[in-house]
Amino acid sequence: MADCNHCTHERALSVEDDVTVAFYKDDSHDKNSAYDRQEPGTNDRAPERIHLRSKGRASCEYDEEEDDDDEQLESARGNSLESSGEEKTSCPPAFCVRNKSPSPEGPEKPNRCPGLGLFYAFLSTVFFSIITLLVKTIEGIHAIEISAIRCFFQMLFVAPVIIYHKTGFLGPRDKRLVLMLRGFLGSNAMILLFYAVQLMPLADATVITFSNPVFTSLLAWIFLKEKCTIWDCVFTVFTLTGVILIARPPFLFGENVHGIEGDYTNHIKGTFAAFGGAIGAACTFVILRKLGKSVHYYVSVWYYAVIGLIECIITVSVLGEWKIPFCGRDRWLLMLIAILGIAGQTFLIKALQVEKAGPVALMKTVDVVLAFIYQFIFFSRAPTWWSLGGALCIVVSTSGVAIRKWYNSSRRN
Repeated sequence: MADCNHCTHERALSVEDDVTVAFYKDDSHDKNSAYDRQEPGTNDRAPERIHLRSKGRASCEYDEEEDDDDEQLESARGNSLESSGEEKTSCPPAFCVRNKSPSPEGPEKPNRCPGLGLFYAFLSTVFFSIITLLVKTIEGIHAIEISAIRCFFQMLFVAPVIIYHKTGFLGPRDKRLVLMLRGFLGSNAMILLFYAVQLMPLADATVITFSNPVFTSLLAWIFLKEKCTIWDCVFTVFTLTGVILIARPPFLFGENVHGIEGDYTNHIKGTFAAFGGAIGAACTFVILRKLGKSVHYYVSVWYYAVIGLIECIITVSVLGEWKIPFCGRDRWLLMLIAILGIAGQTFLIKALQVEKAGPVALMKTVDVVLAFIYQFIFFSRAPTWWSLGGALCIVVSTSGVAIRKWYNSSRRN
């Protein structure tokens, strides 16, 4: 069988199993070549066919009889290939197409659903907003005791996850003090939020707590040496303006302040508690950013639950505020708060895994809208223009921070 090195490709063909591809010899070689000796009267271009078989085997066939020299040459070449352990293939690699075995990974996975991360963020926002609504609904139980019950159920959920991932409950030795600080600040932020919700209108407490992204940028500039622009200063001014419009201090708005819940002393206490909760949440975010990926997220949540539970038990015991819920309804609501807290954190994690932080932060602005809706529907309290103006300032500043970070991240990518 003759070599196919002197074959010229006539046309491109799609190669499948058991397909014959035709090639033609080019007679423009040296007359003394052993491949150019033909009998008189033969066609100048003798077709040569390459029969491609399955399993990657190929063979070349001629329509004309081959010379003895060619047979000897091919025989010698075949023996050399067999002795080297390679499969006998008489065609050059450029012309032989082998069937590829299917990939062990199977078919390619389809692209993820667009907007899935935003959907997870929306679910997380809804769950957290329902938690604040339930806290507002429960009466006769201190906010610290509600926080203790939530931390207890969160421990029950996180412990099996840590065991499954084999991350350990204490985390890296050089990160434990930072993790304890994260747990202390995070649990305080939760306690202050619940306390503010009990003392002031639901929407006002939610809006003030929602201002934490602005303070996160400032704290990251101070402690992490991140860049601070003029926009961060503008957003901070907008946020403080919104807090002032919601708090409405007497030295600016006079003694007759309308639209507050209860007496003005509790309103001011709630304002300071919500503002402190926003600062605590901002500090927690800065610590988590400092830790980065060196600590598993659920280890951080574990510290948050354990330290929060210890702190709540000590504080409630000192204050003497331990109370058993009055009826079965409140007990079920307390368990529902814990379950929704776990679900909200889980969906927030999943949202940040598949979506950038900027769009997720923008989606959380829905929390403010839901707070005003819940306040109007369940407590028959319409928001005042001062509260709406303060909410607008805080939402604009927080959204501006998220959009700016999203834009900068997109430019870097």
